[in-house]
Amino acid sequence: MRILLALILVLGTTMVHAEPLGVPQTCTYESYNWNTRLKRVVNIHVVSHPYAELTPEEVDPQTGCTVCMEDQKLVQVGNLKPFFVCNRIADAVQSMLKRLLRTGAPIFEITAYRPGRTRNPLDAGGNRTGFSNHAYGAAIDINRSKNGLYDDCVQFGPACRLIQGGTWEPGRPGVLESDSPIVRGMIQAGFKWGGEIAGKQKDFMHFSVSGY
Repeated sequence: MRILLALILVLGTTMVHAEPLGVPQTCTYESYNWNTRLKRVVNIHVVSHPYAELTPEEVDPQTGCTVCMEDQKLVQVGNLKPFFVCNRIADAVQSMLKRLLRTGAPIFEITAYRPGRTRNPLDAGGNRTGFSNHAYGAAIDINRSKNGLYDDCVQFGPACRLIQGGTWEPGRPGVLESDSPIVRGMIQAGFKWGGEIAGKQKDFMHFSVSGY
């Protein structure tokens, strides 16, 4: 991301607006692949092309958000570290987080926009080649260090395998549960919680329009 920010400063591209100011001239983002064999990020590179040449995979069909840095808004809430999120959902996210913090909700950390290829399908080298909702700035993670992503987890229990984030231990401050004010508030704002998604994964930190 530092490489991308430096490039944008050099190019003089306007990145963040309180409201979208027409169609950007350029789509710029720093991408990478998650390699399932090496268990790390590979192929870090900057993508830059005319905005008019957006490909279908660079646009989230559900929200209209894109992978472009020019379509992200920098959000500052309370004393939390600022984060980028798609400008189409930024106001709803910011408004709800402010409301939750005013009521004393234990929100310690947030991450959102990460334009990497971290979703299947895999290529021959074990690299994931699909964009996740985070790549569009259309998902946010709350309290990642206390709310992990688990696999082999149709229903949470001892067999669930933690693959990212912190151990999920209900009852601790900052741990997200179905009846917690944070989860209820984000659902009210139009998001689904990853702790309730169907299938083998439970992503307790995660919120998006689709839940994935």
